[in-house]
Amino acid sequence: MDITVETTINADLDSVWKCWNNPEDIKQWNTASEDWHTTQSDVDLRVGGRFSSRMEAKDGSMGFDFEGTYTKIADKELLEYEMDDKRKVLVQFEQNGDGVKVSETFEAEKENEPEMQRKGWQSILNNFARYVENQP
Repeated sequence: MDITVETTINADLDSVWKCWNNPEDIKQWNTASEDWHTTQSDVDLRVGGRFSSRMEAKDGSMGFDFEGTYTKIADKELLEYEMDDKRKVLVQFEQNGDGVKVSETFEAEKENEPEMQRKGWQSILNNFARYVENQP
């Protein structure tokens, strides 16, 4: 089952692309809720390159690694990757008037309800939009 989340960001495409792929920026926006944070991020932005982010509860009670390999990259247009659990993800970036539409389509995992997954990914995408729009 595929799930899609999307948002439109009031920013230029260059800024959106940079913030999506820069490890220092990722650590600022990559969270679904205030009680979590991303403590580490690495990006090797090339086909066959790997990415990883370490997401942890701020109280130290739990954490997990979000990792995968890029399978297709079209500069400032799309990213495709395969997560380490073999699920595939497509992220598309589309200039849309004064903003950039970002949509993510991902294969749902089987441990959590699809609606819970959709809400979590949408929350992270909303944080991303707020972060980009607040950049100088």
